[in-house]
Amino acid sequence: MPDSTAHVERMRPEATARLVRELSDIVGKAHVFTDPEMTARYVTDWTGRWHGGTTAVVRPGCTDEVARVMRLCHASRIGVVTQGGNTGLVGGSIPMHGEIVLSSERLDAIEAVDPIARTLAAGAGTTVAAAHTAAQRAGLTFGIDLASRDSATLGGIVATNAGGVRVIKYGDTRAQLLGIEAVLSDGSVLTRWKNFTKDNVGYHLPGLLAGSEGTLAVVTRVLMKLHVPPTHTEVVLAGVETVESALALTDAFRRAGLTIEAAELMTDDGMTLVLQHRNLRHPLGESAPYYLLVEASGSPEVATVLLETLEQAGDLVVDATLGRGRRLWEFRESHTESVNAASATPPVKLDVTTPLAELESFIGVLRREIDSVFPSVRLIVFGHIADGNVHVNLLDVAPEAAQRITELVFELVAAHDGSISAEHGVGRSKAPWIHLGRSSVDIDLMKAIRHGMDPALILNPHILPAQHR
Repeated sequence: MPDSTAHVERMRPEATARLVRELSDIVGKAHVFTDPEMTARYVTDWTGRWHGGTTAVVRPGCTDEVARVMRLCHASRIGVVTQGGNTGLVGGSIPMHGEIVLSSERLDAIEAVDPIARTLAAGAGTTVAAAHTAAQRAGLTFGIDLASRDSATLGGIVATNAGGVRVIKYGDTRAQLLGIEAVLSDGSVLTRWKNFTKDNVGYHLPGLLAGSEGTLAVVTRVLMKLHVPPTHTEVVLAGVETVESALALTDAFRRAGLTIEAAELMTDDGMTLVLQHRNLRHPLGESAPYYLLVEASGSPEVATVLLETLEQAGDLVVDATLGRGRRLWEFRESHTESVNAASATPPVKLDVTTPLAELESFIGVLRREIDSVFPSVRLIVFGHIADGNVHVNLLDVAPEAAQRITELVFELVAAHDGSISAEHGVGRSKAPWIHLGRSSVDIDLMKAIRHGMDPALILNPHILPAQHR
């Protein structure tokens, strides 16, 4: 197989100059960056752990321009890394070997919101926040919500099959993706665009591209489901002694007839970090080992139902409060910035999932192992408790220990029958451990699909299994 990145590295200056001229002819000179000061933000990831280099950053303004860029790169066997908001945590959208960065920044048009079919058609560069705003204007809601909503793009959440805090109600991105337009590595344009759910003519190609991390095609436009927002919601924050208590309380809210919009788990260590970083007062009268944040909807009496359920929960609850949603959500959404600010080194962030029955055991064993093997490392765990997805944050990790501590966490995840990647994909940071989440048959099939769609292996060439055995 051709090695696209090696080809880029061997390009002579005159060949590079010709490539830049040809890219400029397609998208306009103002939208091709080669100056290191201009490309710097495209070659370093959000975590600060991955730094690479690019021959050029190109910003097409429409699908036709993307197709022409891909035809040019395909003819020259030049690697291409597609990049949205660059908010990923696994280094999956960083060019490490001189690949062209194809940025979706200009593909940000919101084309239509259909209030009857409840769909949103938009460019891949549209931010999640912009999608929320467009949906709200039509009296609807967008089902994917992330702390990085102001930067994360629709193409990015498709590429990683992002979930976020609303998975418990609406499902992940794949579950909400009705249609897609994407450019294949040879410049062919794939359009699978149906404004309805029941479409069973062969393979579900939008679903295939969801989670493909830019290795199968360049997503240019998406058609997403929208939803009718709840009319009555309340947010409760409860302190609990155990993870099992948090799960039992979430179940009690459901059995009381409430719809769970989101359910988030935090620890006392994480809460303390947030309080210190944001200079906030503790939201409860008494601290607890764990905190459960639940947003619930239902009848106009939702607050009464929540309070009655809390009262009936008895010893499950240490203390609890109902409050304005944004105020209580601040404690959860401030975790990421608080972790980043508190760590002396770029924190190791591992987004994993375990079955609900294994969650408490996993967190307990993880704490003991980190304390024993890496006593100087601080562990902060939080995440989406209702689907078993927790964000493992490891602070003050010496750079030379990052791989060893990652391996320890992933081996514990596998021992608890979990997944090493819950939302952000495999990227570069998790590639050495893909065997913990995929069998050899899985991997061979993924390689076959990839070779069928991109035989030259120019799309994000160092992400996910690429070479045949």
